[in-house]
Amino acid sequence: MNWAAAYQRQHALVGQRQRGEIVDQLLLVEHPHVVTLGRNAKEENILAPAALLASKGIDLEETNRGGDVTYHGPGQIVGYPILQLNDWKRDVHAYVRAIEEVIIRALREFGVTGERSALNSGVWVAGAEGLAKICAIGVHISRWVTSHGFALNHSTDLRYFGYIVPCGLRAPVTSLEQHLAGRQLPSRAQVIDAIVFHFGQVFEFNNPAAASFAGNTALLETAP
Repeated sequence: MNWAAAYQRQHALVGQRQRGEIVDQLLLVEHPHVVTLGRNAKEENILAPAALLASKGIDLEETNRGGDVTYHGPGQIVGYPILQLNDWKRDVHAYVRAIEEVIIRALREFGVTGERSALNSGVWVAGAEGLAKICAIGVHISRWVTSHGFALNHSTDLRYFGYIVPCGLRAPVTSLEQHLAGRQLPSRAQVIDAIVFHFGQVFEFNNPAAASFAGNTALLETAP
């Protein structure tokens, strides 16, 4: 789904959730190539002019999420939770840590050890060059309803990160495919199942997602 269309869908769902018209949602999507700028984005962290990005088929979008510049594209699993934190914890720090925990637990299902950074949000894995970011996190909260979320690099073409300074950090970026380095790569569907399962566990939903991977669609909306 195009990033702008997904953003509009999030915006509509946030309004519905704030009015109590719907329950919590978890959107899982894959975007065409796009660079997004968070509220704290610095122009110098975009390393290519807009014309070059356009020639490479990369959209450029401003957004209201926290953080700096990031890239989304094919091979990523992008998650947008629309949660009423009044029903969980009114704690932004705890919410971001909980998203990290979801991804750490999901990666563990495939023999990958995810780690937190004491200085930066997201999930990191150890590699030859030290810690490399495998999952970026950037959120927005309005009247305690969340939007935006996380982007896990599954089989992403990492060369596209070369057009930016991801999240304003001069640190390596990796993917599940690169990190496994020849070992069997779990399918996108398998990783999504693991994310949905652990999302249900971490956020304590009384939902089939917290009981079984098999056939689980209760928290999952795959956008057309």
